[in-house]
Amino acid sequence: MRKRKASGEISDVGRLMALVSKAGSSYCIRSDITRGRTGQNVAFGVVNNVEAPIMKEKSVIFSSLSCKNARVAQFFPLETVGFRSKRRNSVIVAASPPTEDALIATEPLTKQDLVGYLASGCKSKEKWRIGTEHEKFGFEIKTLRPMKYEQIAELLNGISERFDWEKVMEGDKIIGLKQGKQSISLEPGGQFELSGAPLETLHQTCAEVNSHLYQVKAVAEEMGIGFLGIGFQPKLGLKDIPVMPKGRYEIMRNYMPKVGSLGLDMMFRTCTVQVNLDFSSEADMIRKFRAGLALQPIATALFANSPFTEGKPNGYLSMRSQIWTDTDKDRTGMLPFVFDDSFGFEQYVDYALDVPMYFVYREKKYIDCTGMTFRDFMAGKLPCIPGELPNLNDWENHLTTIFPEVRLKRYLEMRGADGGPWRRLCALPAFWVGLLYDEVSLQSILDMTADWTSEEREMLRNMVPKTGLKTPFRDGLLWHIAEDVLKLAKDGLERRGFKESGFLNEVAEVVRTGVTPAEKLLELYHGKWGQSVDPVFEELLY
Repeated sequence: MRKRKASGEISDVGRLMALVSKAGSSYCIRSDITRGRTGQNVAFGVVNNVEAPIMKEKSVIFSSLSCKNARVAQFFPLETVGFRSKRRNSVIVAASPPTEDALIATEPLTKQDLVGYLASGCKSKEKWRIGTEHEKFGFEIKTLRPMKYEQIAELLNGISERFDWEKVMEGDKIIGLKQGKQSISLEPGGQFELSGAPLETLHQTCAEVNSHLYQVKAVAEEMGIGFLGIGFQPKLGLKDIPVMPKGRYEIMRNYMPKVGSLGLDMMFRTCTVQVNLDFSSEADMIRKFRAGLALQPIATALFANSPFTEGKPNGYLSMRSQIWTDTDKDRTGMLPFVFDDSFGFEQYVDYALDVPMYFVYREKKYIDCTGMTFRDFMAGKLPCIPGELPNLNDWENHLTTIFPEVRLKRYLEMRGADGGPWRRLCALPAFWVGLLYDEVSLQSILDMTADWTSEEREMLRNMVPKTGLKTPFRDGLLWHIAEDVLKLAKDGLERRGFKESGFLNEVAEVVRTGVTPAEKLLELYHGKWGQSVDPVFEELLY
């Protein structure tokens, strides 16, 4: 997943942009926003206990407020309400992300503002939520060929009209749907993505997945379309994959071959499932970030589900994970600096400032700014838009173009797992919630991995796509560590008290046997399937 809508957030269009500057080591947000400076009418609504004015017209910046010596400014994007079109009760909203560009700021953004943006994600434990995202391949059941954009548009329109989703447009093309805090979007090759709402329990998360799959199937089956839960397109080459009409993807498609050999495969032929989780403080973010990075190779192994390329075994258990190792080294990887004593929000900002940009969004157009950095942008030195300075929307959009194994925004994204069948879509968030939302399990993971070296973490990340749970580690196999980790995840879920540990059954079988989903598919390929990948479209059909 190359972007996100999830934990604890409202929708991208009309999102509350809370900017919190750092005062010493404390961050805070005023919950009582005072008057705006425009004299326009403002409708107030409460989001995460922060009153958010929903502007009827242009964006504004509210006057700075004092809060324990921290400067707080509230930014609101254009088109927060969108425009309504009563076509069969559907509502059409502007394309998002990115949000519109007309944030009006009285002062240029500072680095401290960027730090404050990340820090504004801190929330107390009772407000922690679970945001799950998954992608899947749509295909014609008769031919096994991928859906064309025209079929995807028909499917999106059908879901919108039958199940009351709002349409998301880019120009005159439908590119997604929104309903409440859920959204459906398209990846570059037409991979169909659900970005779930921030939910309290795994029961709600799994119910959301089931409801989504029911709605998609209800429309798709009438069109002769099926959906495949796998990490990499098993049958077709890049030339056979349709290109979605989204401006940002055109810029990425042109840039990718300049910085790695597998970036186009990442864009057009991979699917993932990820979970987005909250943190309470900078210290809590650091602990979860480190635990997530250290254990990401275990998640990659447990969910490895992409052993085929163009009709044959590709030599990997997770080809999707392997592809990320040669996509773009500037914006991927295991981020060893997260384990430095000095790490915090500010250090992540320093990293992100120097990751090359893809684009800037202005006047409903994507402007190619590849190769320049956000640090250049802060100094007004982008040749693509000379002298122009960034706003918070630009920063938010830039953060969605960084792709490490764990990604920080105003929440943390666990990004190491292959797409898979629906039970695994419920198991992935269960795995990470049990480990990271329970204090005992989280501390146990940090203790277990405390003496792992940067070289060992990198070795696991590089070997696991090929050898899975059988990857050698110290005096044993990664499989043995996975046994301990799964027990911690199960114990953590049980201590949460929501009867959620059953969602781990799918990965418990993998840990019990040491056989990954990909190895099961390879066994079928060499046996019952007679060395054909075509049966996988039925085996992993949603």
